[in-house]
Amino acid sequence: MKKLFDKNEVTFAIVLIVIYVVGSTLMINLSELVGTAFLCEAVFSAALTVVLAVFIAKNGLKEHLGLCKPEVPAGKMLFYIPLILIASVGIIFGFAPQYDAVPLVLHTVSMLFVGFLEEIIFRGFLFRGMAKNNMTAAIIVSAVTFGIGHIVNLLNGYDLVGNLLQIVFAVAVGFLLVFIFIRTGSLVSCIVFHSLNNTLSGFGSAQLLTDIAGSEQGGLMLNIAIRIVLAAAYLLYVLKCTPKKNNLK
Repeated sequence: MKKLFDKNEVTFAIVLIVIYVVGSTLMINLSELVGTAFLCEAVFSAALTVVLAVFIAKNGLKEHLGLCKPEVPAGKMLFYIPLILIASVGIIFGFAPQYDAVPLVLHTVSMLFVGFLEEIIFRGFLFRGMAKNNMTAAIIVSAVTFGIGHIVNLLNGYDLVGNLLQIVFAVAVGFLLVFIFIRTGSLVSCIVFHSLNNTLSGFGSAQLLTDIAGSEQGGLMLNIAIRIVLAAAYLLYVLKCTPKKNNLK
């Protein structure tokens, strides 16, 4: 791994993306065969997290990947409350666990690790690798590939419209998180938000939005629209009210 990273960080990131996407898809199918939802995904995401955490620590990459204290005070970032609101839309408009007890626990464990993995891979290795040569391209590619990566969910039973909405939301959030990383020099808040957002998806039904829209698809569209508006508003704030210097080291 070290040789590939030293040779080309972007290539290293792409290899990680392939391993993560293919591995996650295989684990979903394996869990179905085993008969326990999220079991194999939880084991895979935990194992990959340990491998990357050891690699990062061993090679002194914590600050490079933003695993450090933010250089902008939390108050200046509105204490990240907008991120909490974005993650909580589902439960605010309808708290209802989506799975039975064991799958819910396994889903929560899996999603906590997924938040770390996706941020480290897309906002960490991929973005930092590209930013060395072209910051603008790095911002766009890291956000867009993060969103498009969710298209794999079509293979896992998602309906087309729901998946497209998920991709649009992921791209929007991708831009927000990469600018938070740039302005604060830290990926910690992004990881916490990502893990929280994924985890709360197992506890929120947003049923009220479905009732307001008159259909499940309409409720999903309203749900995503609210999240995107919050993300866009917070992005504008981050761009306007935080230091414009690049805090990445």
